[in-house]
Amino acid sequence: MKVIVCGAGQVGTTIARHLATEGINVTVIDSDKEQVRRVDESHDVRGVVGYASHPSTLLKAGARDADMLIAVTRSDEVNMVACQVAYSLFGVKRRIARLRHSGYLEQDKSGLYAAEHMPIDVVISPEIEIAEGIARRLRTPGAFDMVQMAHGLVVLLGIHTEDSRCAVIGERLVDIAQNSDFEGMSIVAVVRKGRCFVPDEQDRIAVGDDVYVIAREDRIDEVMAAFGHRERVGRKLIIVGAGNVGLHLAMKISDASPNVDIKIIEHDLDRAEYVAGELGNSVVVLHGDALDRALLEEAQTGLAETIVAVTNDDETNIFSSVLAKQVGCKRAITLVNKRSYEVLMPTLGINSVVSPSAVTISTVLRHVRRGAISALYTLREDFGEVVEAKITEESRLLRRPLDQLGLPPGMKIGAVIREGKVIIPRFDTQLQVGDHVVVLVTYSYLRLAEALLGASGKRNG
Repeated sequence: MKVIVCGAGQVGTTIARHLATEGINVTVIDSDKEQVRRVDESHDVRGVVGYASHPSTLLKAGARDADMLIAVTRSDEVNMVACQVAYSLFGVKRRIARLRHSGYLEQDKSGLYAAEHMPIDVVISPEIEIAEGIARRLRTPGAFDMVQMAHGLVVLLGIHTEDSRCAVIGERLVDIAQNSDFEGMSIVAVVRKGRCFVPDEQDRIAVGDDVYVIAREDRIDEVMAAFGHRERVGRKLIIVGAGNVGLHLAMKISDASPNVDIKIIEHDLDRAEYVAGELGNSVVVLHGDALDRALLEEAQTGLAETIVAVTNDDETNIFSSVLAKQVGCKRAITLVNKRSYEVLMPTLGINSVVSPSAVTISTVLRHVRRGAISALYTLREDFGEVVEAKITEESRLLRRPLDQLGLPPGMKIGAVIREGKVIIPRFDTQLQVGDHVVVLVTYSYLRLAEALLGASGKRNG
């Protein structure tokens, strides 16, 4: 399979690296010579300097033989034209574009991106996906991450353990799995002091761990309680930033939960007036600086359960979250682009960090892998993914219980969906043809996992 990635920024580079490690032939295009040089030297990919929308650049990148084009440059227009040229001149089979401007996104349902108009197979909007992800987290206030999987039958929860009295602290995973009080959940990954690992059955949960749990949807409350979280869904929400993320989030929350009191703080007067007009009386829009304590007091931030900081500036997001926590806001969800900042968040009291690049990468990989295995969610860009796969006759995981399969240490099956019912696997669980499994796989074992699941060689091409 041959893939062209347009854009050598953080997103494009990370996508290219992931695909290259999976044996895919990847070429990256960017107009910045230095960016291309770094990609060419650091990863097993080919770099091409030029504008991704120019036919000559695409030709040089090998568009005549490419199976897919992924356009994630900073420009919506370049991404759109690159897809058009790739289709019209070179017949590239599949085209994915990242689009940010709401005016373009509104045309997705109008048929603008059909092959006869602007041939884009998949339109990715990080802002909308970020807003929807935050809305899910708000429905599960004790979790720093929450992703629905397997058509909503199971959820991936990221849970911080901070209460030494909670039921799971000090318990071995093998004991947790056998205790009926913890029914309906499987612990698949732990982040401890910045290190992420797949725990074995003898590992114990410690205070301060960030734990990733796959749980049955109907057991979310019990799972959260086991980790010491009994927070109620908030009724007062402060949103900092009225950009596409903030606007979409406010619209989604006000539509789904009209009783929630929402206030938005926006620095730009024109944008504040526009958003106020879009939202009407359902949301209060305040014009000013979110780093101004007087404005935070006017917004009654100290009475709010959650502040969501989603401006385009990392520093504004971080410091407005810290100030809000200082005046009494219980929880902070903060958008951060720079990965180097992520390690600082727990020490600053920020409860949940949102990474736009991680959201985009997860979405792109989900559409690249269209065989028996599909990427569902990226857990830390350098660690691994939660994937869903269908067990076929080719799978090497059949005909023996799980404890006899010799699964690699970087692979853990968290749930099995059989005929619409969720099974949290035990050591004696035996998989059947037709089962769907939700699995954590670290990147170092992804190729092996594909082979075990029977998905190797089934990529879209």
